[in-house]
Amino acid sequence: MAGPTIVAMEHGPLRATYDGGIVHVVIDHPPNNLLDSTLLEGLRSVLDRLEGDPSVRVVVFRSADPDFFVMHGDVELLVGLHPAYVPVVEANPATATLQRITAAPFVSIGLLDGAARGGGCEMLCAMDMRFGTERAVIGQPEVAMGILPGAGGTARWPRLVGRSRALDILLTGRDVGAAELLALGWLHAAGPLERMDGELTTLAGRIARMPAASVAAVKRVLNASLAGLDAALVTETDELGRLLASGGHQAPMRRFLDAGGQTREGETTGMAATFEAMLERPEDA
Repeated sequence: MAGPTIVAMEHGPLRATYDGGIVHVVIDHPPNNLLDSTLLEGLRSVLDRLEGDPSVRVVVFRSADPDFFVMHGDVELLVGLHPAYVPVVEANPATATLQRITAAPFVSIGLLDGAARGGGCEMLCAMDMRFGTERAVIGQPEVAMGILPGAGGTARWPRLVGRSRALDILLTGRDVGAAELLALGWLHAAGPLERMDGELTTLAGRIARMPAASVAAVKRVLNASLAGLDAALVTETDELGRLLASGGHQAPMRRFLDAGGQTREGETTGMAATFEAMLERPEDA
């Protein structure tokens, strides 16, 4: 393969190590690995570099944070939004950035060891494959916040697990653990971290030996076979804008933050209570 054997590069809060046809990307965005504008800018920088490198066959994403792959979007920012509703004709920037992972010519693999809720979960949903440890847990708490998963989650979940399972996950906002995610097929494999590292490395190495043009062609055909995603992503962005314009998200989001949401303690040991705090109250009616 062309190019140096190993090259390490910084892309803001993302560190990428280019090792032949396999690239390892580590997300390191303290204090909580929020999916904010800084992380998205770093992701776009990585994708700019990777999309133009024909030697790249596989990109593996993992986190430097021991508890979170990516926590979620910045609720402190969202709670203050109350924009006028304007119909849209294209997906929002976060959704468009994550869609680049899905549409990329290389195979993307996420390793989940810890939690990925909200936007962090949507980032993993945009990837081609996902491996998880026994600590893996995902959740989509957006509906309880008065919005919906607006970075691709509402559009992607039914494609990944079917409509009824998607409704369960999206409308309950519950945490879903590794065993259930494996049974649903959302995780490619689950087990101890060392074993998952080994299995992932073996799979990535095998794909990296395939002709890059063939890998890219297979991805294009598979993406085309699931026609309609682009339109669904635009509809999702439009519905998110409508919900934000209503202002109905502000009270539950404030309760989420007041109960310890978007803090390490609140989202590692107290997430059930934090989520419960968001649920509708008589005064919200």
